[in-house]
Amino acid sequence: MKSCKVVIAGAFNTGKSAFIRTASDIPVVSTEKRITDDLSQVKETTTVAMDYGQTTVSGRLFHLYGTPGQPRFDFMWDILARDADALLVLVDSTDRSTLTLARQLLRRLARRRTPYLVVATKQDGHRPMPPKEIARTLGVASQQVVACDPRQRASTHAVLACLSQLLG
Repeated sequence: MKSCKVVIAGAFNTGKSAFIRTASDIPVVSTEKRITDDLSQVKETTTVAMDYGQTTVSGRLFHLYGTPGQPRFDFMWDILARDADALLVLVDSTDRSTLTLARQLLRRLARRRTPYLVVATKQDGHRPMPPKEIARTLGVASQQVVACDPRQRASTHAVLACLSQLLG
């Protein structure tokens, strides 16, 4: 069976930890800590180092590494991206500000020529941007952006199946 290291990155509160928890076949290794600043109004905990899970989709074993979303932990992106086979960049479809970090991530990691998908979460939220608009805004091909509800296993596995096709 083929094995694949996938780094899941994106801004704070885009659904990275939820994606890994939902997709994983094993108990997730998590470094969630209680938030003590203003972001605690959004949610109670945040990833401070990484999340790790794994699952098998389309005959491929995916090792899922989630990065922290807060800028103060951005040094983890390069550490976790080492030897990555693929990248998932999550964006909150209801929050245009998450596209700024997505653009930075794509630029930063494009040097490595790592295959990637942009994953549009919160499509069920208030006035979400459609995936085609996200693709246009980021300057990527429309097939590089896929919608996903990170709380739904079928949805996370559909993203991983698309990624598996991209990897060949």
